[in-house]
Amino acid sequence: MTESERSDDKSHMGVGTGIALGLIFGAGVGMLLFDNLAIGAGVGLLLGIVIGSAFDVRSTGSKTE
Repeated sequence: MTESERSDDKSHMGVGTGIALGLIFGAGVGMLLFDNLAIGAGVGLLLGIVIGSAFDVRSTGSKTE
């Protein structure tokens, strides 16, 4: 495996982390505010994808292929 392949493997790590953390925190906030786990998890998932994608673009220097 070359160096460029290794860096490509790690380039989408922020989205996965954002999804995982967004689901966890969204579910907790959903139970506190909405009294509904599914609504909070959905909102957390959405925010996790957005924040994780933004982090990935910023960390990779927005290089496009």
